[in-house]
Amino acid sequence: MSVEKVKARVYHSDRYTLPLPEWHRFPMRKYALLRQQVERAAWSDRVRLLEPPAASDADLERVHDPGYVRRVATGGLRPEEEREIGLPWSEGLVERSRRSTGGTIAAARAALEDFASVNLAGGTHHAHVHKGAGYCVFNDAAVAARALLAEGRVERVVILDCDVHHGDGTAAIFADDPRVFTYSIHSAKNYPMRKPPSDLDVPLPDGIGDTDYLARLEETVPQALDRAGANLAIYLAGADPYEGDRLGRLKLTKEGLRRRDAFIFAECRRRMLPVAVTMAGGYAEPIEDTVEIQLATVRAAVALAVGRD
Repeated sequence: MSVEKVKARVYHSDRYTLPLPEWHRFPMRKYALLRQQVERAAWSDRVRLLEPPAASDADLERVHDPGYVRRVATGGLRPEEEREIGLPWSEGLVERSRRSTGGTIAAARAALEDFASVNLAGGTHHAHVHKGAGYCVFNDAAVAARALLAEGRVERVVILDCDVHHGDGTAAIFADDPRVFTYSIHSAKNYPMRKPPSDLDVPLPDGIGDTDYLARLEETVPQALDRAGANLAIYLAGADPYEGDRLGRLKLTKEGLRRRDAFIFAECRRRMLPVAVTMAGGYAEPIEDTVEIQLATVRAAVALAVGRD
């Protein structure tokens, strides 16, 4: 009698897209390309690819101002709000943003059962309570953290933000909420200009490479996890610290990013801390470099969930 293999839950929402002009810098194609690569991977038999439900108004309003949520939903964003987000409003933008956020909620719930789960989107950490910014409409990690806290599934959450950009929206949202510990390791001189303090910030100089980056990571992530005392980690595994990224200012190699992920996952495993993984930023040219980096992150997370290296 055959024994069914353990499978990791991986959530995708690339069917929900939005129209962008050809000149636009946002790499919408990467989401479908990544899902296709997961489907074709040699380890795809260890994956359950699932489409998440959309985040509800109730989900979103645990974090975001109801007026802002309503303006997004109805196309009532002011011109300056739309400019700050950097994406043109459309019904597709609304549905995509809800589904991407729903993917992180679903991955967080799944991680509590499976130890690790993945959202092939998410990481929209520039969205604040009253506004979006930097290609981020809703703050999916914040919404997921508040959802699981409200449901009584966890008492404390740690958000490990390893995107190249500071997690300003996340830091501001949880500034007065001791249940969520925020950690951000990022390029000091990169976007955004204003960086409200996280619980633990690790600003890095331009051009830092694998050795120095990993030394700072290995010094500070254990500090964050020890201070957080969390029941769940949400990991923003940005591909944009990569040396070939258009919007990054760091110089990590693909191997350096693989070692970053391995360290994060090893620290979570050592503490028996479930982890939900989001992809966050990635703007390399060619786009295939971003997809390759993110696929390696997914592979490592799947191995963590199924107990196979």
